[in-house]
Amino acid sequence: MFVDTTLRDGHQSLIATRMRTIDMIPTLPYMDELNFEAMEVWGGATFDVCVRFLKEDPWERIRIIKKNLKRTKTQMLLRGQNLVGYRHYADDVVELFIKKAIENGVEKIRIFDALNDIRNLEKSIEVALKNGAHVQGAISYTISPVHTIEYFIEFARQLVERGVHSLCIKDMAGLLTPKKSYELVLQLKKNFDIPVEVHTHSTAGLGDMNYIAAIEAGVDYVDTALSPFALGTSQPPFESLYYSAKEYRKLEDIDWEKVEYLVEHFKKVREKYKEYDVSMLSIDYRVLVSQVPGGMYSNLVKQLSEQKMLHKLPEVLKEIPRVRKDLGYPPLVTPTSQIVGVQAVLNVLTGERYSKVTNEVKNYLKGMYGKPPAPVDKELLEKILGKEKPIECRPADLLEPEIEKARKSIGILASNDEELLIYTILGEIGRKYLKEKYEEKILIDLDLAEEFGGGYPV
Repeated sequence: MFVDTTLRDGHQSLIATRMRTIDMIPTLPYMDELNFEAMEVWGGATFDVCVRFLKEDPWERIRIIKKNLKRTKTQMLLRGQNLVGYRHYADDVVELFIKKAIENGVEKIRIFDALNDIRNLEKSIEVALKNGAHVQGAISYTISPVHTIEYFIEFARQLVERGVHSLCIKDMAGLLTPKKSYELVLQLKKNFDIPVEVHTHSTAGLGDMNYIAAIEAGVDYVDTALSPFALGTSQPPFESLYYSAKEYRKLEDIDWEKVEYLVEHFKKVREKYKEYDVSMLSIDYRVLVSQVPGGMYSNLVKQLSEQKMLHKLPEVLKEIPRVRKDLGYPPLVTPTSQIVGVQAVLNVLTGERYSKVTNEVKNYLKGMYGKPPAPVDKELLEKILGKEKPIECRPADLLEPEIEKARKSIGILASNDEELLIYTILGEIGRKYLKEKYEEKILIDLDLAEEFGGGYPV
């Protein structure tokens, strides 16, 4: 019935993904006994933040978590051809990354594409199925003139035809309403004979209502977080949803003393990272207009604060839907949330719309991220591309294989495929991390050598 997101989307949405592996380890045996269908613990922004900010090995994190979960499936979020990065990667990178993710402990993979372009999902679905994971096809939910119930059902049909084991309505901005939640779940259950899951955020105050409506419509699973990392821009809280859901269907009893321990632990963890806290004390109705997802909102706040421009946030929130319309109504989820968000900030800070345009927007208009859900603004297209025409093929078809080039480039800094993937996906950020890790390992080896009388231990 419940999928827990505390260790991935919960802290990604509320404290900019800063929770460390050491903060998670004491909770795992207790969380393992709460009868979650799965725990989302990896993917999304965790891979990048582990390397870029925490100086942790993301592969070690998933191995540790898997080792400590005896009953509960480990789940990750994968951005289709973007994997856990911010651009499309060649097929050989997709194949190696998914293979290694499963080998290191991932059992269930939720795969989505920001534009709901099935071409961007086919390779990752194929590889994940081949390597034995539970593959969940996700529908990036949003609101626009083109995003109708019929649109979402047709996209779900494409996912099911490619063999996914379950479907997820991924409502990253918390825009579902109870009526839409009920209708969409009902139609998915009517059309497809596989489990349906709903993922939403509490940003606009609609999350709990949507879950109850989805439960009434027959949803199989809903995503919740333990209360210290719930609400605000995160998911609805597990405790109250569990209590309410028991009136609709039979659920196994849980040990509330374990819940109490977990709640107290995560309260301390959230306090520990309060400098990154989005500190959202009530709902933000503006999200109903701006459609900003939780993780995007917290990053906007942080970025504008660092530039001493937080007072510009209301203007940015108004500009985001305008940019989104210009770009053909892409759902706001990584990487399109960053593409739209950064351009909106530039439009506001420069005082002139599109006087400066990011390379990402240029590539988006060229079709390098996939096909926009609706036609883009013709004047903008002409201004940016001139006479150049957008591509019509699958974007990844234009990419040369990357793995062997990356292997030669990184050399001895990558001692295995996992480290090679850190570099391949994160580029110079990955190289810097591996260099520091390599130098630290040399220092440790030299210390050991000194202990053993100047020679390396055998």
